[in-house]
Amino acid sequence: MSYRSLASAAHDLERTSQLVRIDQPVDADLEMPEIHRRVQEAGGPALLFTQVNGSPFPALSNLYGTYERARFLFKDTFPLVEQVVQLKGDPMAILRHPWKYRWAPLAAIRGLPIKKSRAAVTFGKTRIDQLPLVKSWPDDGGAFVTLPQVVTLPPNSQNIMTSNVGMYRIQLSGNDYVMNKEIGLHYQLHRGIGIHHTQYNQSDAPFRATVCVGGPPANAFSAIMPLPEGLSELTFAGMLNGHRFPYHFLDGHFIANEADFCITGTIRKQGLKPEGPFGDHLGYYSLAHDFPVMDVETVYHRKDAIWHFTVVGRPPQEDSIFGRLIHDLVGDLLPSEFPGIRDVHAVDASGVHPLLLAVGTERYMPFREPVPEEILTQANHLLGKGQTTLAKFLIIADGSDDPAFMCHDIHAFFQHVLARIRWDRDLHFQTQTTMDTLDYSGSGWNAGSKVVMACRGPVIRTLGIDLPQLQLSSEWTQASIVMPGVIALSGPKFTNYGEEANTLNGLIDALGKTELNSFPLILLQDDAEFAAANLSNFLWTTFTRTNPSHDIHGIRSFTVNKHWGCEGALILDARTKPHHAPPLIQDPAIHQKVDKLFQKGGPLAGLLS
Repeated sequence: MSYRSLASAAHDLERTSQLVRIDQPVDADLEMPEIHRRVQEAGGPALLFTQVNGSPFPALSNLYGTYERARFLFKDTFPLVEQVVQLKGDPMAILRHPWKYRWAPLAAIRGLPIKKSRAAVTFGKTRIDQLPLVKSWPDDGGAFVTLPQVVTLPPNSQNIMTSNVGMYRIQLSGNDYVMNKEIGLHYQLHRGIGIHHTQYNQSDAPFRATVCVGGPPANAFSAIMPLPEGLSELTFAGMLNGHRFPYHFLDGHFIANEADFCITGTIRKQGLKPEGPFGDHLGYYSLAHDFPVMDVETVYHRKDAIWHFTVVGRPPQEDSIFGRLIHDLVGDLLPSEFPGIRDVHAVDASGVHPLLLAVGTERYMPFREPVPEEILTQANHLLGKGQTTLAKFLIIADGSDDPAFMCHDIHAFFQHVLARIRWDRDLHFQTQTTMDTLDYSGSGWNAGSKVVMACRGPVIRTLGIDLPQLQLSSEWTQASIVMPGVIALSGPKFTNYGEEANTLNGLIDALGKTELNSFPLILLQDDAEFAAANLSNFLWTTFTRTNPSHDIHGIRSFTVNKHWGCEGALILDARTKPHHAPPLIQDPAIHQKVDKLFQKGGPLAGLLS
């Protein structure tokens, strides 16, 4: 089905029992997000809040909350879009399989944006303070747009094929923003809008931008999709929507005709304002920092406008589904984008960017000793292109000997690597570099380190499953098996790197006196039992709280010609550090209030069953 609006998609989901209306009056401040989180975690339906206190507009969340529902929304167009993306990576495939790809070229042409002056979104005008001002976490700096489509073009251009569409969070209220006149834009390193900002700084033209919200379901997905070069987000949205993306320009501003809301304005080239804090997808707050400000001109809306939002936090959340859809679409492009790479997995449970797993292939020198060679080149390629550049830990393993070996089974991948990796040889650091803006484990904002762990060769150890007798000082209070070969230790509260040196040296000396050949990885945790409780806890606590250059240690470590390694177990200090951002904690009063809504006799009773 080709949806022409967010309302039509909502009606289709309601018709098929995949959407629930909530007619109980609710607050956008913390209450709606708390309801959303519970329903999303339970794999529940999309939610249409029909009475949002303080706003005339209904709000919709959890639209993409399950993989099955997301595929349902795109059921009529997804297979053909897959073919178009495949042809971008391998144009000659149409000659090898002309019948299979016979409709793909036509789909790409039909997906081109189309200029039309009539627009549903210009039905009415409103103000920022009339929108559902959704605040997700208690310490958020204000209300945010969490599923925006921010559209910009180069200076003095209305060539739609040069536009950039990105999902950059937008702060609507709080901090020093003047209500109804100013909003904040948060965009990170390696984002397309930054290129436009640079161009405008070198131009006299006003930096116009449009923040679109809602519209057909493909519009939001297109804003986050890492597309092959030369394929615009608006063309992709048109293909996935099943019709050309209609747009026009009004008073110099781009208007997405089928959006539910278009907030038009001008981004200040100079003069930043604090944006944040914001409860983000790593499971912690991203703190307040100076970011660009947009002066609001007009807020347009449809007659049947619905405010589309989501809630982010410690994964998995609704936005995790985007990752699965992206893998469906671009997974086959890996060999052409990254020659030799067979599989890549940005691990959602770790916050996506902190941990990247990959399976590469050693295709040369088969007569040599099996040591990491070509996979190091492939690792550098991953760290030098697109979104994979944000990886902090890149663990890459050679899959030449096993065509079925992939990295989406995380537990199996770790077991494969831990049984083979050599810490004296296979660690490769990048220090004094950039890291993800949202990751506060580094030495400063956007500053930190990376490590490549490259694994090739035969099994060199059997991974232990029984906890060995550890002779440690009393400050290390708890030891737990996380998985075969991995031990977590509960340690004292981390103070600072200077004071911790003696503590760690004593621990490393004590561990060095224990037979640990079957346990190549030791984790230092605030709560070892929590970290070992499940795979998700291990991934989240370990990789969001470590800066490789500072927090990797080892038994019998050494440095030779600037190469660091260790002969015994590798130690990751994953304790919370004083400079880390605080974790996301729900508001107790809101938690109790929402409890009553879901209890027997409450307006939401039975929704989680």
